[in-house]
Amino acid sequence: MRILASTLALGCVLALTGCDGAVTSSTSYEPKPYVQFENADWARDAVLYQINTRHFTPEGTFAAAERELPRLKELGVDILWLMPIHPIGEENRKGTLGSPYSVRDYYAVNPEFGTEEDLRSFIDAAHEQGFRVILDLVANHTAWDNQLRTDHPDWYEKTWDGDFRPTPWWDWSDIIDLDWSKPGVREHVGGAMEYWVSEFGVDGYRADVAGYVPIDFWETVRGRMDAIRPVFMLGEVQQTVHHRAAFDATYAWDWHNTSKNVAQGKGNASSLFGYYAENESLWPREAMRMTYIENHDSNAWEGTIYENYGDALEAMTVLSFMGEGLALIHNGQEACNAKRLEFFERDPIDWSQGDNCDYGELLKDLVAFRSANPALHNGRWGARMQQVVNSAPEQLFAFVREQDGNKIVAMFNMSDRPVDATLSDGLASGVYTEFRTGEEVTLASGDSVSLPAWGYRVLRATD
Repeated sequence: MRILASTLALGCVLALTGCDGAVTSSTSYEPKPYVQFENADWARDAVLYQINTRHFTPEGTFAAAERELPRLKELGVDILWLMPIHPIGEENRKGTLGSPYSVRDYYAVNPEFGTEEDLRSFIDAAHEQGFRVILDLVANHTAWDNQLRTDHPDWYEKTWDGDFRPTPWWDWSDIIDLDWSKPGVREHVGGAMEYWVSEFGVDGYRADVAGYVPIDFWETVRGRMDAIRPVFMLGEVQQTVHHRAAFDATYAWDWHNTSKNVAQGKGNASSLFGYYAENESLWPREAMRMTYIENHDSNAWEGTIYENYGDALEAMTVLSFMGEGLALIHNGQEACNAKRLEFFERDPIDWSQGDNCDYGELLKDLVAFRSANPALHNGRWGARMQQVVNSAPEQLFAFVREQDGNKIVAMFNMSDRPVDATLSDGLASGVYTEFRTGEEVTLASGDSVSLPAWGYRVLRATD
């Protein structure tokens, strides 16, 4: 009997209940904050704009890019992401000019783009016009002829027979991998990141192949840079752990790939359910996940926005701005660039393509609409997406985002045929103003919604 009584008492303790069934208090199961840093407030409604300096202007220089800042201000973007600005390796170079991701010196500027003073002038002018500027940082590897290879050969990973090696399995023959178990590597690269922040006023970084570099490095350098001033970090990786103490934003590759598959008839509206379910349940609330239509990789290796999305381009673009995520515009996208840009050569964007291009105006209107509606803001600032249940779930993808009286309804026909669907409940009910047209719209439970192939509607509740 004594053994039985002791066992029962222990069970009461382990169950955190009294033996009379009352719940006892404990701090063990109190929720704990996961993200260990504060996002800079200026990232609240920010839209990213990626600049490939080599292609952005006919001259391919920082000075020429600086002259384009007023146009970007009119577009409405906030954070300018400059692709790598460092000297490019010559040994084992690909193409004529090589890849900007083959870095010869982390502490210098590529003379192809101008001087250090030209870069400083660009950053200062961008700040004066209200932009933030982040640099592309390539930590995983260097060029073969980076001086570190000569001065510190032990800082590099080696092949089975002792030679320097590119990143395994990929065809990145123009680079060699650093060994991140070496403290000197961490100090050198981390010191460079701090240098551009403290000496040039850089506002953060986009980290190339961030998942190939130990996360404790990113967490350390993030803390050190934030001690200089608040920065913004975008990591080319898709893992929740990178948001704990390192990155504000990461890549939503799953969103990009799923949206392309749906556009190409390899899926339907329900194909997006898995992404958004995981986004809500698995990822921290503060995470900004970059939902992008195009970047330098997709343009060069996958195809143009038209090749990838076809008639679904506008609908998927609107979704990238209206849903939870961090929107990106790749240079030339606003001019309806219909060409794959050469990656290892100078291939200036033909900006005249945009003269009769409504897509550029759509991007401008989306940026403004997103900024004006707090429910659509980034990460922890914006509202969760709530599914609008309807009678055609494989065609009509619809949701509400509502916060502090700001309510947005977004509906998309994710198919190449018209859809008529009935709203199953009252979530979307209300009186609204339609995006771009200003038309007044009323929705109620049981109403029928009709959309043409790849059509969309975005509605803002009236006050």
